Amino acid sequence: MSSQGAWAQDILIDENDPRRAGVIVRFAPSPNGFLHLGHAYSALKNFELARESGGRFLLRIEDIDIGRARDEYADAILEDLAWLGLSWEEPVRQQSQHLGDYAMALERLAAMDVTYSCFCSRSGIAAAVRGTPGWPRDPDGAALYPGACRTLNASERARKTASHAPVAQRLDMAAAISLLPGLLGWREYGESDQARDISAQPAVWGDAVIGRKDVPGSYHIAVVVDDALQGVSDVVRGMDLFETTSLHRLLQELLGYPAPNYRHHKLILDAKGEKLSKSAQSKSLRELRREGSSAEDIRRQLGFKW
Repeated sequence: MSSQGAWAQDILIDENDPRRAGVIVRFAPSPNGFLHLGHAYSALKNFELARESGGRFLLRIEDIDIGRARDEYADAILEDLAWLGLSWEEPVRQQSQHLGDYAMALERLAAMDVTYSCFCSRSGIAAAVRGTPGWPRDPDGAALYPGACRTLNASERARKTASHAPVAQRLDMAAAISLLPGLLGWREYGESDQARDISAQPAVWGDAVIGRKDVPGSYHIAVVVDDALQGVSDVVRGMDLFETTSLHRLLQELLGYPAPNYRHHKLILDAKGEKLSKSAQSKSLRELRREGSSAEDIRRQLGFKW
């Protein structure tokens, strides 16, 4: 890996540290493929906000999906962002080196009796709801968990645990919501300076997985913990994560974390009007560079004039 992004333990910011003042943003890609124009737009939006406000721009590598993360992609992320003209603070926080932070957060939630162990497989869940017309789905289109493991009796739960069956941790959504002191929401800016208050609706996610079977955490718990530990003031990310913010705000409230501002931006679409993605093999920045595009060309194409 390049020296610019050599992994190290992150320096977490104390509440009284003056660096907490002002705007702190982060770009947090997953190293499971090469960056494309959609990633470039999000990175540039974060960097631009930090630059114009005199704030701080952080880079975080979200490699909690250990089975898909690759060092070669992590190195490519650093190379592509530097090529775009971005610079960031060191050290870079790498999620796979901080699994203990997520485990501690899960333990805190367990102590509140708002989590439970789930031994179900994806195929088993799909089979359980297949014969039920109109079964509710979450904003990502996945069937809501029917709650089989939530109602396991103590002996059955002990038997499954003793068998060393793969186990995930789910949030008991009803129990979690019951602990809220009042209404839950967040301050949303979109791509403007005009704020509006959004009412959070975490129940639409059902009993979400917050601890994976292979690692003590999930995307949801990891991003919430990281943003709090790094003092992120403004979360700048795509509109495809807008609905996810309801779940993140619930976790922040339960864990006693401050609520950042949110700035969900537009998505970059392909010629068919579909979102660029790694899974769709959208053309990467590296390919565009090989074809002759300059960093200035990319910035101009995405609407950044500096």
